[in-house]
Amino acid sequence: MKTGIPTEGDAKRSGYITAEGAKRLRDELDWLWKEERPRVTQGVSDAAAEGDRSENAEYIYGKKRLREIDRRIRFLTQRLDALTVVDAALPSSLGKVYFGAWVRLENEEGVEVVYRIVGPDEFDLSRGFISMDSPMGKSMLGKSEGDVIMVRRPAGTAEFTILEVAYRPLTRD
Repeated sequence: MKTGIPTEGDAKRSGYITAEGAKRLRDELDWLWKEERPRVTQGVSDAAAEGDRSENAEYIYGKKRLREIDRRIRFLTQRLDALTVVDAALPSSLGKVYFGAWVRLENEEGVEVVYRIVGPDEFDLSRGFISMDSPMGKSMLGKSEGDVIMVRRPAGTAEFTILEVAYRPLTRD
């Protein structure tokens, strides 16, 4: 990973991303650059034409929004340059947890959960995507089906058993 890359609040991010995650970031960058920025720029131009800019809320808000868009465009451009897209090829040991794996776990109470190990730029807990840099992600990497892992959380240490590892989506029960 290149140094000096802004990370929007996370100083130590891994430089890996799935192909799907990279596509989502590129799509966001394209939308910001080709659609959102021109729309907001036109709005600022229209508001400026109305006269006194110091009291023109549309102008002031538009300029602020343009700064936010430009900051996000810079971040996405630099981050995409720094990321390594991990090939979706199947690993030689299918029962082991590597980047991109879907993992079914069972906690001490017998509750099952399914997570996918992804890069920090694409985590989304509502979809079951957890970062490889998270305590849960770190504890799973390199482990195999049947292994018991310990995860340190703010609420205390939790124990999980790895029930299944797959390199295709698993259903979440």
